[in-house]
Amino acid sequence: MSLDLKPKKWAGALREVTLGAGSRRPVAVGGGNGLPLHTFEAAFPHRPALALEITDVDPVRWVESVRQPWEGVLGRPAEAARRAVADFGADLLLVHLMGTHTDRGNRSPEQAAADVGAVLEAVNVPLIVKGPGAGQKQNTVLARVAEDCRGEGLALHSATNEDYKTLAAVAVAYGHALVGESPIDVNMAKQLNILLADSNVDLNRVLIDPLTGGLGYGLEYSYSVMERIRLAALGGDAMLNCPIVCLVGEEAWKAKEAKVPADKEPLWGSQRERGIHWEVATAMTLIEAGAEVVVLRHPETLDRIRKQLDSWFGSEPSHDREGVVQNSFRATDEHR
Repeated sequence: MSLDLKPKKWAGALREVTLGAGSRRPVAVGGGNGLPLHTFEAAFPHRPALALEITDVDPVRWVESVRQPWEGVLGRPAEAARRAVADFGADLLLVHLMGTHTDRGNRSPEQAAADVGAVLEAVNVPLIVKGPGAGQKQNTVLARVAEDCRGEGLALHSATNEDYKTLAAVAVAYGHALVGESPIDVNMAKQLNILLADSNVDLNRVLIDPLTGGLGYGLEYSYSVMERIRLAALGGDAMLNCPIVCLVGEEAWKAKEAKVPADKEPLWGSQRERGIHWEVATAMTLIEAGAEVVVLRHPETLDRIRKQLDSWFGSEPSHDREGVVQNSFRATDEHR
């Protein structure tokens, strides 16, 4: 018995955003014209991109099972970047400038720019650069990074409804992309994109970060909001059709189920395996909800998710003539 599916045709499609420029090997995301993974009825020119998070200072709050693969390079961003790309196969990196936070070292904008510059010299993949959190310090830090790294197509993380003007201006002035962050709310995500567009930001250079809830800690709410964003985009809403980025690692590894040692909860099994499963489950759920970029912490998580993506999209990303990573879908017989 055969199943005859009638393809669903949508009025809209996702914007295609290219991350990285200059000395970067760009990665393109978005561009799909259907519901996530509905490969039987829609076209998806790019597979989800997998990023790893590196930090400017030693992330002392990371649990030991996450720290172990990064032994010797924690707090050394250039060396961590090389390992993330060469050994772990990250498509791109998130450089978290946590040390610029006033309570975590209060590093200067000049130090932050030097760290990002060192990462740019160490690897050729695109970078998402995350500041210490919305406010004047973040504006100062990311503005300096944007100026010093002009033309490299960084994705500045992140603008918010309350604080977007400075980052919008520097993104436009120095040729960078921008991440718009909203608190798990469709209307606020749309309002922020309207504000960015009114500030002359090209929405073809914007990613939406709807904020991520980890497994057991609001994941279903994040899924629902992301699903509504995708439905609005496919319905033709030009203010919500930007690709979505999810910072999975920092949320998944906050869960007590991911980080409590096995000696305290012996029935829960190995803390390392449990934590990786928690991160994988969170990431895969959000990919199925429509995430185009997922940022992870544990390299084993990235490896497991890549193998699953390979089974859906093919084993190797393709490149166009200008070197842009296309991540194109190649249907296998089981997906036709």
